[in-house]
Amino acid sequence: METKTIGLPKLNKLYPTLESTALKLMEEAGELSEAIGKFRGMNGETVDLEDQQVLNLVTRELLDVAQTAITMMFVLEEQHGVDLNRSLDEHLEKLLEKGYLRFGS
Repeated sequence: METKTIGLPKLNKLYPTLESTALKLMEEAGELSEAIGKFRGMNGETVDLEDQQVLNLVTRELLDVAQTAITMMFVLEEQHGVDLNRSLDEHLEKLLEKGYLRFGS
């Protein structure tokens, strides 16, 4: 099984709630969609960026989405007692059952 592992930190000087983090996640997802729209020429604007510049923008926005998702995971653990390790195991099992994961070659 091929994986991509990134480590993102818990952010300082923030006091997120489940609701505020969900809203921030939607905001960041919208910015990611906007960046992809620019790359695909779907936003109706004239794009004066080179493809690589747009791909860099897409990458930055994707990492913002990931950071916000990680923040929500900290909120779930610390404020709501969610066991994310168990939830991750359950998530991987679900993916395996659906045939989305394959072990070996």
